[in-house]
Amino acid sequence: MQNAEALTAADRLDGLPFTRKHRRLLVGSGVGWALDAMDVGLVGSIMVALSVQWGLSAGTVSWVASVGFMGMAIGASVGGLLADRIGRRQVFALTLLVYGLATGAAALSWSVGALLVFRFLVGLGLGAELPVASTLVSEFAPRRIRGRVVVVLEAFWAVGWTLAALIGYLLVPTGDDGWRWALAVGAVPAVYAVVVRRGLPESVRFLVSRGRTAEAEAVVREFEASAGVEHPEGGLVAEVPDTARHSIWAPVLRRRTGALWAVWFCVNFSYYGAFTWIPSLLVADGFSLVRSLQFTLIITLAQLPGYALAAYLIEVWGRRRTLSVFLLGSAVAAVLYASADAPSSILAAGMLLSFCNLGAWGALYAVTPEVYPTAVRGRGAGSAAGFGRLASILAPLAVPLLVGWGGTAAVFVVLAVSFALAASASLALPEMRGEALEDA
Repeated sequence: MQNAEALTAADRLDGLPFTRKHRRLLVGSGVGWALDAMDVGLVGSIMVALSVQWGLSAGTVSWVASVGFMGMAIGASVGGLLADRIGRRQVFALTLLVYGLATGAAALSWSVGALLVFRFLVGLGLGAELPVASTLVSEFAPRRIRGRVVVVLEAFWAVGWTLAALIGYLLVPTGDDGWRWALAVGAVPAVYAVVVRRGLPESVRFLVSRGRTAEAEAVVREFEASAGVEHPEGGLVAEVPDTARHSIWAPVLRRRTGALWAVWFCVNFSYYGAFTWIPSLLVADGFSLVRSLQFTLIITLAQLPGYALAAYLIEVWGRRRTLSVFLLGSAVAAVLYASADAPSSILAAGMLLSFCNLGAWGALYAVTPEVYPTAVRGRGAGSAAGFGRLASILAPLAVPLLVGWGGTAAVFVVLAVSFALAASASLALPEMRGEALEDA
């Protein structure tokens, strides 16, 4: 075994096999991730229901989606900063509580204004939770499979989005209060926050960076015991931080930050422009509400194999190649959707878009926390997600304008261009396959 005096937290964690402790962390974080996706996914079904029941215009309905993304933009940036100051686990639990309670309150909305306020609060919690969860899991995963583990975490998004499609299909059409019951189900995260707070460990790398080495040593020993690995004599060795790297815009980090922000912006614009509006676009193109939600459910199921393939390729091809290929596949799928003129071709193009786009999301979440050192990893991931959320605000508002200009085809041509731009920007990211996370 390596000399104890040379061992850092990264050395000891990276050398472990994947254990039941890793699995518990992955599943515990993944359940929170799925609940996030369920809440975001419900918006599409609720939008189409409210447009009918409350007689809302397309422009007004689009604000139901966009105001949530405004909250997510702020939440992601603030959540990342807090994660670097008070810890990953603390922020994760807090954000689950915030958006769970706000979602439950949204079910009681008595007007469009009240619904917009609650959706904004939901967005604050959601935006902060996602980058923090991926950072926490990335900092514990063994080096040789770190990317794959984070993609599997992202795959819980497909589980949550599928639940949202099921809830939308089964509850929303049941009556005037169907959308309220759907949102009431979304309050589950408030309860789950207690589980997260008590059951998940704090990031060892965060604890070491804050000088809390005794707590870090205790967590590392738990993971070593789970792996059946003998604890080395001596404690963890803390690396001396490089204060020149304590800004995401420091010269050595500037290129990767710029590339990440560009990818996040374009992917958010395309994803939320498509998937929050597909149910409504299908209705506008002549599909019934029930068939629209049925098609949405089938399209959503294609996310799961997309994640599975990305999880395999990310440790074979690497992060950058996997991300760029899935983004190019998404661009092709968007073009096919734009030209689809029959139910079967619409469904096939939608499934291909879902498959490729969510594979790209998995790769993006894997690479994002990897490109920053521990001291700024939370804010780096959070700021990239926050900047991307600006696009998710714009996308739902832009779709009605694009539909008015050129119909559904115009929407998906523009989304295809955005996917292609994201693929180009991804080529500027560093390749981190097999590399240790930077702790200094």
